[in-house]
Amino acid sequence: MFDKEKLSHLKEARQRWEVGVLAKTLSKAPESKAEFKTVSGSVVKRLYTPEDIEDIDYERDLGYPGQYPFTRGYQPTMYRGRPWTMRMYAGFATAEESNERYKYLVSQGSTGLSVAFDLPTQIGYDSDHPLAQGEVGKVGVAIDSLRDMEILFDGIPLDKVSTSMTINAPAAVLLAMYIAVAEKQGVSPDKLRGTIQNDILKEYIARGTYIFPTEPSMRLITDIFDYCSKHVPNWNTISISGYHIREAGSTAAQEVGFTLADGIAYVEAAIKAGLDVDTFAPRLSFFFNSHNDLFEEVAKFRAARRLWARIMKDRFKAKNEKSMMLKFHTQTAGCTLTAQQPDNNIIRVAMQALAAVLGGTQSLHTNSRDEALALPTTDSVTIALRTQQIIANETGVTNTVDPLAGSYYIEAKTKEIEDKAMEYINKIDELGGAARAIDLGYIQKEISDSAYKYQMEIESLERIVVGVNKYQVEEEAPKGLLKVDPIVAEMQKQKINEVKAKRNNLAVEERLSLLKKACEGTENLMPYILNAVKEYATLGEICGVMREVFGEYEQAVLI
Repeated sequence: MFDKEKLSHLKEARQRWEVGVLAKTLSKAPESKAEFKTVSGSVVKRLYTPEDIEDIDYERDLGYPGQYPFTRGYQPTMYRGRPWTMRMYAGFATAEESNERYKYLVSQGSTGLSVAFDLPTQIGYDSDHPLAQGEVGKVGVAIDSLRDMEILFDGIPLDKVSTSMTINAPAAVLLAMYIAVAEKQGVSPDKLRGTIQNDILKEYIARGTYIFPTEPSMRLITDIFDYCSKHVPNWNTISISGYHIREAGSTAAQEVGFTLADGIAYVEAAIKAGLDVDTFAPRLSFFFNSHNDLFEEVAKFRAARRLWARIMKDRFKAKNEKSMMLKFHTQTAGCTLTAQQPDNNIIRVAMQALAAVLGGTQSLHTNSRDEALALPTTDSVTIALRTQQIIANETGVTNTVDPLAGSYYIEAKTKEIEDKAMEYINKIDELGGAARAIDLGYIQKEISDSAYKYQMEIESLERIVVGVNKYQVEEEAPKGLLKVDPIVAEMQKQKINEVKAKRNNLAVEERLSLLKKACEGTENLMPYILNAVKEYATLGEICGVMREVFGEYEQAVLI
């Protein structure tokens, strides 16, 4: 971007500045730290100049929005055309209560729904299973059968909203339920828009809500890719998630590197299953965390877009530019929320949301101030949604595309994160790919080491967390928190009994038997799951059949 002669003059000018103006200032007022670092521990120089981006070529590395390598965004006009999808994450207790919250959010201007499921649903158990005791409806909504899904989306036209579902191991079952509900509304599958998370590798790495071993889990994922490419073409079939990797304690570069390594594994599995890359890749999507370091996060999003474009073009020989576009949802960082002085979380979330917008996110969820203490109240959710609406309508940051492009600091950090992330991908390739690196514990250990280092910095006061290790105040116990009534579990059990009493149980047994045979073979499982769902087979019954054939994943003990 700069010629050699100009750079030489700039270097001389910088050196004169350092021995003159800078040295004089430092002699009178030394800097507060010997070394400044980002949240991820990356060193931040005092000053960035053209010298720091001398190897960057504008057309090769930045280009134009909507054009390879998509560093500056995958839409030519970005938010000048329309704002990002404001997708508020919600779900708790029963389908009836969650349905009320969804209708409220839509009435307040939310443009996308994002469903949180309770823990039993996430690991494929019905609410009446012994292992579900004490967890029904606690961290999300309980969904046991198609009946619950019908209630969840009652009065919400599924051809008019975009829905994201945070579900992984049983993603095929929940997607089948969603398709069946839409059909009951008269909405054909080709009209549905949304995303299922469906990212099992990060469950093994960082989150833990897995069911089946690696191989059948990957089969389910590629079956969804194949089925949706033919029948649900506007659905994003996976949201490859760096969010939980970051929540577990990774750095920004690790979040990008490990997430894209997982993405590579899914693409390779789909190609191995006989799918053409340009058939399924345009429907891949990603999910990233937005942490506290505003500029590092902006650089991270830009680096991820550029790196994925290059991987898809160079490694997988994708021809369709849509296959090279990294489309992503962002959620503000839950791990940064504090139980102390919870109103401070409003400010943290606003800064994190701003970073996501400046980084070019396609959709965004803003956490609520009280989520370190409980599920969010209606008032807290409203503030979180208003945060997005103020950024979109009052700050001016949407007026131009990629407004921080060209900043010496942003461009240098973008390149630094891209290079570090690629180093991790190369290491994972050497180990035999993401699944093998997970089995060996490599990815988990890297994240664990980073998390430990971060926590030690907080405890030593090297890193300040306002209200936690500095600026503390005496506080009263929080009031008005949302609590899930234990009666929810009994209500769900009663609902399951009613469904089983009214359905055609012989038809259910037949559908489950056919599903079992399909699991034992090689056919695409989605049609069999959908047929079982339509007969009101429960989530637990369907996952039980697959458990019987596939077995369950056991985490290796790492020493």
